[in-house]
Amino acid sequence: MMAQLNMKSTNQRSYDAIVVGTGISGGWAAKELCEKGLKTLILERGRDVKHIQDYPTTHMMPWEFEHRGRPSLAIQKANPIASRHYIFKEDAMHFVVKDAEHPYIQDKPFDWMRGYQVGGRSLLWARQTQRWSDFDFEGPARDGFAVDWPIRYADLAPWYSYVEKFVGICGNNDHIPHLPDGEFLPAFEMSCVEKHLSEHIKKQYGGSRHLIASRAAHITDPQPIHTQQGRAKCQHRYMCQRGCPFGGYFSSNSSTLPWAEKTGNLTLKSDSVVHSVIYDEHQQKAIGVRVVDALDGEITEYYARIIFLNASAINTNLILLNSRTRRFPDGLGNDSGLLGKYIGFHNYSGRVSADVDDFFAFQSDGRRPTGTYIPRFRNVYKQETNFLRGYSASCNSSKKDNPTPEMGAVLKKSLLMPSHQGWTIAAQMMGETIPKESNSVRLDELETDRWGIPLLRMSVDFDENDEKMLQDFYEQISEMFDTAGFKNIKTSHTRRNPGSENHEMGGVRMGHDPKTSLLNGFNQMHLCRNVFVTDGACMTSTSTQNPSLTYMALTARAVDFAFSQLKRGEL
Repeated sequence: MMAQLNMKSTNQRSYDAIVVGTGISGGWAAKELCEKGLKTLILERGRDVKHIQDYPTTHMMPWEFEHRGRPSLAIQKANPIASRHYIFKEDAMHFVVKDAEHPYIQDKPFDWMRGYQVGGRSLLWARQTQRWSDFDFEGPARDGFAVDWPIRYADLAPWYSYVEKFVGICGNNDHIPHLPDGEFLPAFEMSCVEKHLSEHIKKQYGGSRHLIASRAAHITDPQPIHTQQGRAKCQHRYMCQRGCPFGGYFSSNSSTLPWAEKTGNLTLKSDSVVHSVIYDEHQQKAIGVRVVDALDGEITEYYARIIFLNASAINTNLILLNSRTRRFPDGLGNDSGLLGKYIGFHNYSGRVSADVDDFFAFQSDGRRPTGTYIPRFRNVYKQETNFLRGYSASCNSSKKDNPTPEMGAVLKKSLLMPSHQGWTIAAQMMGETIPKESNSVRLDELETDRWGIPLLRMSVDFDENDEKMLQDFYEQISEMFDTAGFKNIKTSHTRRNPGSENHEMGGVRMGHDPKTSLLNGFNQMHLCRNVFVTDGACMTSTSTQNPSLTYMALTARAVDFAFSQLKRGEL
């Protein structure tokens, strides 16, 4: 009788697929698996957050926040890491992990920004979505760092299109070879200053440099696929980080998770901290995951034929490093010893700002939840600088505040006809870093968290290449601003640590050879073929584009491959 009861219990905890993490890539894994008819368990270590009803600040006015939007001094002191991030304000800090709740060890400064709730950081992301090109996928092989990507743009192009149509991406077809065009909804309009700069750059640099409208995950013209999701047009509220009750921007909560749920094939368990992947040495494959209940510490094992790890880059590394067995004493699939190494990120150190003493008769019209974008222009076709790779930049302009001291009718007239006001403009660097073996994460040998899982030790830092790139960014953007006629040009260092922009990548990189990589060209572990990694951990290099769209496309492609393997009985 006891054996029968145990078998029944095991069956109740068995699924066709398990997905770890509910963020951007995890939501896509769940959607694709469920649509293919697979009974899928998705696990989230944080609390449940339901679309619309669990966005507590989404309709609050500025004066309704106790400290006018800023966290109190006491909260800032209690959270020195989290409070350095621009998103950590009264309207959204409930979606950000607090420092004391989930500690880690910094051998070198690393600002690990996390969102532990259903939806993860898809509630908080900046929504910038650019495709990669072969200039990016061929970069490591061409420039002699990391290892060669096992895929090229042609492998991912149809999946970019597939994802873009569902998500809703606004932008223009700009015909830039190293920034492929996509399936776009109408773009947000550029300001008069940005249009001037765009035209100037094109003329000044002979078409080799560009300033374009940002490509972003905002619905500007809802299509049937978006209304079927229950999503509506972006309302230009510029309060995206609070959670959008209209579904105007893409998040797991508003899009992929509800879509997966309506298939009837999804089981979602929140407050479920994944401890490790369970590996069966006799079958030579993973059979499930071990989970610690975040609230009471109870340990439960869940079983499945395939497992997708989408816990976010660093946590996926943690789970695999902690999945130690006699066969894999250093972590699942880690015969090469490379697990947790070659961590990459984006360098946001540089900023250039200027005044624009022109366009006095113009002012901004309403709010715009995104800006403009300068694609990479250094070392694209050939090596032309003293550093490897390059950088892109986000760019935004705004009308200066009205300085008039008048009151009454004079003030009204000044506000309606602000002919004496100019503009400001600023560019923010996003530089590609070179993944290095020394940039790594590993398990601490002594300290554990409250669920008994070893703490991670972070050893990630900038290098000489990053510093040379930063100086070039200052020089080149300043030159563009100067020749465009802008004044009072200033450069500044943001003092942001690695990790501060949520673009951590690598540690479980893709590649051709099990000796030099952990995953193959379908995000499948070389040495444990029913485990797939499609979040940032899989990235071989970082490019200069925002990575989230690539995670989504890689995930949809990997699920399609895994499903075909299942049908053939090869997993």
